[in-house]
Amino acid sequence: MRKKLNKKLCMDDIYEICILTHGNNRKKAHLYQLTVDEDERISTNALWVFTHFDMQNNEWLYAKHDDLIDRVLVEKNETKRRLMLQLLLRQPFEEESLRSDFIDFCIAKITACSQPYAIRCYCMKLAYEQMKYYPELLEELRMALDMLEQEVLSPGMLSAKRQIMKKIKRSLGKFGK
Repeated sequence: MRKKLNKKLCMDDIYEICILTHGNNRKKAHLYQLTVDEDERISTNALWVFTHFDMQNNEWLYAKHDDLIDRVLVEKNETKRRLMLQLLLRQPFEEESLRSDFIDFCIAKITACSQPYAIRCYCMKLAYEQMKYYPELLEELRMALDMLEQEVLSPGMLSAKRQIMKKIKRSLGKFGK
């Protein structure tokens, strides 16, 4: 698998690895270990393959939830950070296991103009998924999104912002706010 990941991947390669690991936890664990390989191409490609797992096989990653968060908090490579955020977005966030360090990370990235749009959009969505349990946190998220009014946003960022603002309004309505 390492050999296959050490080259430029096409979609056929990704699907082949997905099929190879389908239902095989030992092979998934091996692939996950390759996400921390010292070779950037191998680790990035391994993460990329995980983003193509179907929902059934994606559930295997739920046990890696905290590890992915720990890694995304310190990751310097923007591509790998984006891929890890994408993987986290496919996972449930439970009220009793929220992490304030990750919430803070997401809020900081939303308003950081230096960050790529994809990372900022993923952070908007992830912030909502974590903050939806608490009206005071939703208000904080709304304020962070309001701060974006001061900059010109890409169409994708505008769309993500609109979607999250709708969800915030709906959620606050449920709380009676």
